[in-house]
Amino acid sequence: MSARKQFEEELEELKTELVEMCRLTADMIAKAIDALVRFDRELGHSLGETDKRVDEYEMDIEKRCMRILIRRQPVAKDFREVSTALKMITDIERFGDQASDIGDLVYTMPGDQYIKNLSHITAMGELAVRMAKESVNSFIRNDEKLADEVIALDDEMDDLFLTVQDELIELIRRDGKANGEQAITLMMVAKYLERIGDHAVNVAEWTKYNETGVHQKF
Repeated sequence: MSARKQFEEELEELKTELVEMCRLTADMIAKAIDALVRFDRELGHSLGETDKRVDEYEMDIEKRCMRILIRRQPVAKDFREVSTALKMITDIERFGDQASDIGDLVYTMPGDQYIKNLSHITAMGELAVRMAKESVNSFIRNDEKLADEVIALDDEMDDLFLTVQDELIELIRRDGKANGEQAITLMMVAKYLERIGDHAVNVAEWTKYNETGVHQKF
């Protein structure tokens, strides 16, 4: 087998594992929101164990990247593709961290019912799953246009976060003693979802770097 063929096979295996890692984190985000909506404390608590698998993926992919860089010594675009994957796994791992953090908040959520309708927070959760998946898909498909779409979606995520924030602040104003503790916890949930959006933008930025050779922050 030629050195080029070996490199291409190793790169394909790397991308496959990257997709598996992303699927796991996207599933964690969805489960975190499900736990929130159903007030399922145990489901929320279980996400911490799943996050350990995400960490294992990160370490394994990092080792794959380093082996390719050392053994194959790729140049130009090939080097950029491997180094891009190496950089973006940190953000993908953060998807799992934030989902696990939301699960912990559900597990310790004050009260036994919610002080507000969760529609805007669940919309943030659905958007977070979409951004996480599509940011990684943009790299796998070498699709700069999809990366741009992910970056644009962050405005929608920020708008939803501000809506949730305004709603919760109003509830605290109205009756801080009754609503304050849970309102702060729900604010943290929304903030973690907003951060997932930020990490998805980072992944999309790395896709654009892989395609253009220029790393631009948005």
